[in-house]
Amino acid sequence: MALIVQKYGGTSVGSVERIKNVARRIAKWQNAGHQVVVVVSAMSGETNRLIGLAKEIQKNPDPRELDVVASTGEQVTIGLLSMALKAIGKKAKSYTGPQVKVLTDSAFTKARIKEIDAHRILSDLEEGNAVIVAGFQGCDEEGNITTLGRGGSDTSAVAIAAALKADECLIFTDVDGIYTTDPRVVSDARRMDVVAFEEILEMASLGSKVLQIRSVEFAGKYKVPTRVLSSLTDPDIPVEEEANSGTLITFEEDPKMEKVVVSGIAFSRDEAKITLPHVPDIPGIAYKILGSVAEANIEVDMIVQNAAKNGLTDFSFTVNRNDLDKAIRVIESEVSPYLEEDGILTDASIAKISCVGIGMRSHAGVAAKMFKVLAEENINIKMISTSEIRTSIVVDEKDMELAVRALHKAFGLDKAPTAME
Repeated sequence: MALIVQKYGGTSVGSVERIKNVARRIAKWQNAGHQVVVVVSAMSGETNRLIGLAKEIQKNPDPRELDVVASTGEQVTIGLLSMALKAIGKKAKSYTGPQVKVLTDSAFTKARIKEIDAHRILSDLEEGNAVIVAGFQGCDEEGNITTLGRGGSDTSAVAIAAALKADECLIFTDVDGIYTTDPRVVSDARRMDVVAFEEILEMASLGSKVLQIRSVEFAGKYKVPTRVLSSLTDPDIPVEEEANSGTLITFEEDPKMEKVVVSGIAFSRDEAKITLPHVPDIPGIAYKILGSVAEANIEVDMIVQNAAKNGLTDFSFTVNRNDLDKAIRVIESEVSPYLEEDGILTDASIAKISCVGIGMRSHAGVAAKMFKVLAEENINIKMISTSEIRTSIVVDEKDMELAVRALHKAFGLDKAPTAME
C-alpha cells in the first residue's frame, strides 16, 4: 500500500461530469489498496471570473480581499468532489487550505508556504477517507486567507506530498506529460518519458506552463517523486498502466540523458523590458534600481548592463508584463534622481525563448547554433542570458512562434533523443 497525492487542475474538474470521472479514478486507486490525498484547483475559468468581479469593484483590488475572493473557487471544487466520492460509496472529507493547515507568509496573491500540519490528513486516511484539499490557498499567522499565485495548486500538492512523505505525487492535467515544447506552437513536439529535475526547474522558471516553478522547487528540495500525466484518459484504465504513464521527474541523472544536448524549449509571451538609459556607472546603482523593485515583490528576470561611456551606462531588465506598470511607478518613486531626460524606456511586445538541457554542460556550441538558426530566419535577438544548462534570448513577440519552431527542428527535438553532431 502506498500513500499517493493526486492533483487535478481546472480543466480536469471543469464540469460535473469530469468531477465524477475524477471520483472514479480516485476510487480505483483506493480499491487497489492505496491511501489517496487529492489536491484540486477551481473549475476551469472560475478564478478568472472571480478576479474579474473584483476588478469591476476596484480597478486594482486590495490584495488581502482579492485572496478572500479568489480562494472560493477551490472551496466549491472540494465540496463537489467529496460529494461525488460519497455518491459512489467512498468515504471522503474535504478541507480548505486554512483548515489543513497550510501556513504561509503574508504576501497576499503570491504567498509562500512555511509549513503544513499533516496530522489531520493522516488521521482521516487511517479511517479510510480520501482526503480532498483545496489547492492554491493557505493562511498566514494571523489567520488571513492567502493564495499562492497562478498555478499554486501544483505547489500545494507537492508541498503536501512532502509533508506526508508520500510515495509519489501525481499531477493530473489536460496533457499527457511534459513535452519538448508547447504542442500548440510546434505540432511535432514530443512527450518525454523522463525529465531531469534540473531541466524541468529551468523550463518552469522560463515560461513552461506545465508546472509552477515553486512546485518544482519543493519536489527538488524534499525529493518528492513527481509524475505529470493526463486526467482525460478513461478513469478505469488499470492502476499499473496509469502509474507508469506520462512524464516522470527524476533526481538521478542517467548517463544517456547527458548525450541529449537540448531536451526542451521553453518560452514566455508575458514579458516586458525596462531600460534606464544613461544612469551613472557608480557602485551600488544596480542595487538602487533592483532593490526597490524587489521590495515591491516584483520578480526580475534577465538583466543587461552595457559598457560605460563617459561615466554613464544603459541598464535593462525584464519583468512579467503584468508587473510593468507597478515597476515603473516604483522606479519613478525610488530612482528618479538617477534618471536622465530619456526617462524610462519600455517594451511590452517581447517574448523570451530558452533552450534547456543538462547535456549542454558537456557540449559546446549550443548558443552559436541557436544564434545561427535565428539569423537564418532573420530574427533579431534583443537580450541574451545563459546558465550551465540553458541559453535564453529575448525577441520581438511577433517572431516567437517562428523562432520556437525553427529551434525545435534544428535541435532534432521531434525525433528520439540523439547526441549533438
